[in-house]
Amino acid sequence: MIDPRAPVQIFDEIDSTVLEARRRAGRGEVDPVWLIAKRQTAGRGRRGRAWASLEGNLLATYLFATAQPPATIALLGFATGVALAETIDAFLGASRARLKWPNDVFIDDAKVSGILLDSGALDARAAWVALAFGVNLAAAPEALDQPATSLRQVLPPDTLAPSPLVFLDALRPRLEGWARRLEQEGFEPLRRAWLQRAHGLGREARVQQGEHRIEGRIAGLSSRGELELDTVAGRRLIAAGDVLLTSAG
Repeated sequence: MIDPRAPVQIFDEIDSTVLEARRRAGRGEVDPVWLIAKRQTAGRGRRGRAWASLEGNLLATYLFATAQPPATIALLGFATGVALAETIDAFLGASRARLKWPNDVFIDDAKVSGILLDSGALDARAAWVALAFGVNLAAAPEALDQPATSLRQVLPPDTLAPSPLVFLDALRPRLEGWARRLEQEGFEPLRRAWLQRAHGLGREARVQQGEHRIEGRIAGLSSRGELELDTVAGRRLIAAGDVLLTSAG
């Protein structure tokens, strides 16, 4: 699903790389391409939340077409999370990157990256996919609903944070490798790698699904990518929702 030959297109300013991907898909322009923005004026994350555009951070969308089933496409988010965590650790020189279900990357207890998947049908057999993510390299946004950090904040003072393109170059072979393994070997190897970095595993949590709230202890990740939550009524499999940890780890 991730083409190592895909070109990189850079925008000094754009509303959103995801919106650009949607426009291209609407015109049938779905050759694999990386869309990178230096600045976004209308960046969005999951559930339409604003995504802050700060200078020096990586703002990326990978657009491609695929005949893979929707269930496999959805698992690409986990491959991206593991690849991002591995790349972050390579720059930090330590194993500090963690993965919070479903699509956040943390350093210690603060968010450093978020992932978004968008897609639509091209015809009866194929779909276009926009794999989007932001990585706080140089700066972290403030006034969020959870703590945020950047590589600049956790690197030694005399160490430069990687530029967006340097980070992307380091990320791409890792992402390509995990996407290839997902296609060839199924989800289980990726699931194990994700669980090794799972943020909040074994901790009490609250899952918000609109007005509905589910409370329990995070137990794991299912074979389909659902969050396994042990509640007073038994184990629940959560396919979507916002997770808030409610106990210290």
